[in-house]
Amino acid sequence: MSISNEKTDNNQRKWLILGSVGIGSFMAALDGSVVNTVLPIIREAFGSEVATVEWVVVVYLLVISGILLTVGRLGDLRGHRPAFLSGFVIFVLGSLLCGLASSAALLVIFRVIQALGAALLMANSPAILTKSFPAAQRGQALGAQATMTYLGMSIGPSLGGWLAQTFGWQSIFFINLPVGLLALVLSWIFVPVDEPHQRQERFDVSGALLFMSGLMALLLCLNQGATWGWSSPVILILFAGSLLLLGLFIRLESHVTAPMLDLTLFKRTVFSASTASAVFNYMALYPVGFVMPFYLIQGLGLSSAEAGLLLTAQPLTMAIAAPISGTLSDRIGTRLP
Repeated sequence: MSISNEKTDNNQRKWLILGSVGIGSFMAALDGSVVNTVLPIIREAFGSEVATVEWVVVVYLLVISGILLTVGRLGDLRGHRPAFLSGFVIFVLGSLLCGLASSAALLVIFRVIQALGAALLMANSPAILTKSFPAAQRGQALGAQATMTYLGMSIGPSLGGWLAQTFGWQSIFFINLPVGLLALVLSWIFVPVDEPHQRQERFDVSGALLFMSGLMALLLCLNQGATWGWSSPVILILFAGSLLLLGLFIRLESHVTAPMLDLTLFKRTVFSASTASAVFNYMALYPVGFVMPFYLIQGLGLSSAEAGLLLTAQPLTMAIAAPISGTLSDRIGTRLP
């Protein structure tokens, strides 16, 4: 009887872990999509140019892209639970500061803090789920997490439009406070303490700095090339610097005993192909997500609430497809789905 009760408790606990992790995924995705919708309103509130206010979104993606690998590796070495809980604390703090920002410049700076918290959540949540669920249910668990992510993206535009119209643009950041604190409490209670895999390994500080610097320089170059001029000295220096830094990163990772990124993974065709596919997928998604609110609100004259409703179509479809795909992968394998 005790063994049966223990199995029941473990079974219930893993779903509570999924719920706690899912709220974090929902919150990070919600914040990314909700800000896009109200960018025109933020621009008007601060009297800023589009080129300035776009940094509210750009800096969020830059920081996440640059440090995602680093904070994931920190989770491996120091434990995924403390990294995950730290992500909630930092994200909630960043949200509070964003809502209190008195200028576009301060808002951009505080979004850096928010992005750091979001990166900690995004990098460590899949690892927590794969540890908590047996192999036969991992597809279902990861599919459910993806559903929470896409639900956040679905609700974000319409919720952001309504909040901005009703309570002002600051409310889109303040809404994260109660949700984030609830998720922090649930995660503290239910996410188990994990033992790091390689406690004896040293963190690859040089690799982390090279990767972050190189990737951010490249993304900044691509983002500002049209504004600053593709042949301008700043853009050329950024591009050359990014190639140099990323080249040094690859060289370093090929020789250190505990690399930030195991480059041998890319010798596997499936890994390389799926990674490239994800890159192209997000290259297609994010430009549309940034441009569409301006087109719908300023081009077509729709209200922010109407624009938000239209922008929910794509992520809502993804939210429906994600759990179906995850469950199918558990039953028939990953290739066909």
